[in-house]
Amino acid sequence: MGQKPHYQLFIDGEWVDGADGQVMTSENPATGEGWATFACAAPSDVDRAIGAAQRVLNDPAWRDMTQTQRGKLLYRLADLIEENAQAIGRIETTDSGKLLAETAMQSAYVGDYYRYYAGLADKIEGAVLPIDKPDMHVFTRREPIGVVVAIVPWNAQMFLTATKLGPALAAGCSVVLKASEVAPAPMLEFARLIEEAGFPPGVVSVITGDADNCAIPLTRHPDVDRIAFTGGPETARHVVRNSAENFAVTTLELGGKSPILVFDDADLDGAANGLIAGNFGASGQSCVAGSRGLIHRPIFEELMARIEEKVQGVRVGDPLDSDTQIGPLCTAAQVAKIEATLDAARVGGARIRFGGAKIDRPGNYMAPTLVECPDADIETLKTEMFGPVMSLLPFDTEEEAIALANATPYGLGSGVFTQNVARAHRVSKRLKAGICWVNTYRAVSPIAPFGGYDQSGYGREAGIDAVLDYTRTKTTWISTSEQPMANPFVMR
Repeated sequence: MGQKPHYQLFIDGEWVDGADGQVMTSENPATGEGWATFACAAPSDVDRAIGAAQRVLNDPAWRDMTQTQRGKLLYRLADLIEENAQAIGRIETTDSGKLLAETAMQSAYVGDYYRYYAGLADKIEGAVLPIDKPDMHVFTRREPIGVVVAIVPWNAQMFLTATKLGPALAAGCSVVLKASEVAPAPMLEFARLIEEAGFPPGVVSVITGDADNCAIPLTRHPDVDRIAFTGGPETARHVVRNSAENFAVTTLELGGKSPILVFDDADLDGAANGLIAGNFGASGQSCVAGSRGLIHRPIFEELMARIEEKVQGVRVGDPLDSDTQIGPLCTAAQVAKIEATLDAARVGGARIRFGGAKIDRPGNYMAPTLVECPDADIETLKTEMFGPVMSLLPFDTEEEAIALANATPYGLGSGVFTQNVARAHRVSKRLKAGICWVNTYRAVSPIAPFGGYDQSGYGREAGIDAVLDYTRTKTTWISTSEQPMANPFVMR
């Protein structure tokens, strides 16, 4: 067996080890064995990365680059991502356990996100104001907000990075990207493409490390102007508290416990596929997982039977194998959390229709699981599982379905399956969620805003307005009068 790869930090255009020499090992979730090591940032590394980001904002190489030129760099980055999608996908799969088919496809698709923001780079416009003062020419312009800290989790790294880095670079900001200390290898590989694309040193740095030495110094640093965070609510609370030190503008894209409502007029095969995609896609490791299936009682048993039939042949195995449909979970801790939550569900009266246990093989494998819930108090309906667990609960009326769907502190995704167009509009309008899919699930696009309500966070990523979130508005007043400014102490 060859030597394990070692990943350094990418700071100010240089590859460096952490200042205090801290190194962590990344485990392959499919085997449970360490496969790579990576350097961890110390507080002085954070200072260096932020300092470089601050400096480059005043460097003519970036400051004076035209908006069109910035767009061309983003187009170049998009091309490089597509060219390297398979290689990055393989590294991400080895590091996180996600299926290669998914990681490679997702890596290739995010090129469209960078192209979308490349096209918007020279569409960031100001305005001339029809001001109510004579002899005044007043206009606004959009300027880069400044130094951005982008924090992404391990489960959809290339996608979640694109929704932050794309608009930030299009707006002319500089970015310190903090990869999760769980499975950071693909982000550090991605840094090589940023370098190759030709961005000036310091425009983007990529670091990782633990909370005390990296995340906390990063989010409370006085020179940070904006924080874009994706992760869990508990960590987000720390981020918000830290941002009180620098008043950084903050957006949070957090977890969810998304409902999928299936009415008795739905196409049942389509609904079964939607529930399977919402729960078993990405092995359930998705913030928008539709893990609360709310099913109209007349079709409850039939829909469960269809799901069971479809899932019986699901292939669980090596995520690098193209025939595998569900791979391992990223960490052993996830498996343990799911097992404990399923135990609590059983005690509460839930019935495990299939699955419900760790698969007896090396690695972090959890069997795809279907939980039949007698009421809304079952633990699997309340806890974000982050694994291949589907919980189904029957309802009797449309009003009851909406009430059950909204009975959660989260509000990220939601789904509705019905062939009644009026019902689709009526129900989707009342669901308290930032995204609603009707007769489909988990579709995304760079054109469509993405974000949640309540404990699923605030702010939106993707869409045409996202680039403006990385700018500040400056208002300029110019007197056009031939007369000098009047004495302010003489009132007329």
